[in-house]
Amino acid sequence: MQLSEQEVVRREKLAKLRELGINPYPADLFPLDSNSKQIKQEFEEGKKVVIAGRLMSRRIQGKASFAELQDSEGRIQVYFNRDEICTGEDKTLYNEVYKKLLDIGDFVGIEGELFKTQVGEITVMVKDFKLLSKSLKPLPLPKVDAEGNTFDGFTDPEMRYRQRYADLVVNPHVKDVFVKRTKLFNAMRQFFNDAGYFEVETPILQPIPGGAAARPFITHHNALDIPLYMRIANELYLKRLIVGGFDGVYEFSKNFRNEGMDRTHNPEFTAMEIYVAYKDYNWMMDFTEKLLEHCAIAVNGTTEATFGEHKVDFKAPYARVTMADSIKHFTGFDITGKTEDEIRKAAESMGIEVDDTMGKGKLIDEIFGEKCEGNYIQPTFITDYPKEMSPLCKEHRENPELTERFELMVCGKEIANAYSELNDPIDQRERFEAQLKLAERGDDEAGEFIDQDFLRALEYGMPPTSGLGIGMDRLIMYLTNNPSIQEVLFFPQMKPEKKAPAIELNDDEKAVLALIEKAEKIDLNELKSQSGLSNKKWDKTIKGLTKNKLAKVEKTEEGLFVEVI
Repeated sequence: MQLSEQEVVRREKLAKLRELGINPYPADLFPLDSNSKQIKQEFEEGKKVVIAGRLMSRRIQGKASFAELQDSEGRIQVYFNRDEICTGEDKTLYNEVYKKLLDIGDFVGIEGELFKTQVGEITVMVKDFKLLSKSLKPLPLPKVDAEGNTFDGFTDPEMRYRQRYADLVVNPHVKDVFVKRTKLFNAMRQFFNDAGYFEVETPILQPIPGGAAARPFITHHNALDIPLYMRIANELYLKRLIVGGFDGVYEFSKNFRNEGMDRTHNPEFTAMEIYVAYKDYNWMMDFTEKLLEHCAIAVNGTTEATFGEHKVDFKAPYARVTMADSIKHFTGFDITGKTEDEIRKAAESMGIEVDDTMGKGKLIDEIFGEKCEGNYIQPTFITDYPKEMSPLCKEHRENPELTERFELMVCGKEIANAYSELNDPIDQRERFEAQLKLAERGDDEAGEFIDQDFLRALEYGMPPTSGLGIGMDRLIMYLTNNPSIQEVLFFPQMKPEKKAPAIELNDDEKAVLALIEKAEKIDLNELKSQSGLSNKKWDKTIKGLTKNKLAKVEKTEEGLFVEVI
């Protein structure tokens, strides 16, 4: 492992702390009784507090120092004074430990008293402190020049997503997104619970990947010697519970789809699905707009949200447009009653890429996605999808070519999908078989399996039911004005990190490095003598090893010594 100069220095400080009898990673509880937010809200002059956090800045001036401590609630100024901390003759705790052996990023526990500085800043006068964890790697903190300009900020997205732990420390605003994410989940859960619906859990490892059209991740169960699929959706399991007698069930589920990644897709994502017996998609539209209005207020304190250049209002009610009307409005083409070939020719005339694997439903979906979807900025329900697009959805009560389905569009993207659920087991079997034929034609998004157990469940009877699915990651993107899904996931999926190129050593460098490693620490002149190199080759070799941070030269009272880093 190649260490930077700062990392080497911090490890040296670690050793010196241990020499002083200080454990840099103590195991015992630290008795906190306050935090930075409470101190500011409940300030009392002279009040005693015990706090802890990271040391984030220091201004040392002889025997006194102002510093900033950062905890989970923010930052607070702390004041270190040598004579307040070291009341006796021994000043080691301040002069050595605080001034020389602590670093920015170290976790420190502090006992102190509150006061206000001359400029009115609430500050903790440190009476005693304890190192709670030594930071061996410098934080990627931004620099601020004399004019107050910030530079070298930790802003590279790839670095931030890979090192979210550092991102959260040095970019505190990032934490606000995840606080709001939790508020969203809590608000939605409260809304469902207040309505009397029941939160459940369903399997992540499934024998058949059902409930959606997506490519699954496949694994193998050794004991059963069978393939298993990571969940692409939980729909078919939740419907089984409606068959079993629950009137309303919901789940926040981690789903996995072995497909492409972009700014709105991650292979692992969170969906919420809810199913309510004796309801239909008209009722679910009313329910959905009330739900999202409630959630927007819980997250942001208002129904309005800013997303890029758009102002979005989640206040109910939302516009409702049929898919046929939408396509006709934006393309002039009426899909009603058209054959697959007619729709394919229309799509081609619109410049949409199509192929022979696409059935009628896929073709319509492509037309809508290319020509219509992006036009819906304010929350809008797109309703009444063609039957071929919705294999799990009930046939429309007025038009057998359609289904009772809606999707909610916001800022040109779908964030919710809902049906009057198909509960006719014979019709459901026929729909599954039609999907199977599409898969055989080469449509890689069509279902390749028929879930016989789910069909058996339907044969026992499922009451009229409406179901709703919401992409939670995409919804929180809109509520926090983040155009990338990676910004609302703590640990998004990333490409493998590129390894630093291996350092190539010449024969002289290899030989000298072997001598150092064998001795661990060796006098510089003795090493030169053992190497047998000429002065010119020696200088080049030792410079190469120190430049590549493979060895270091240290000056001591006994002379110059070389050791491996």
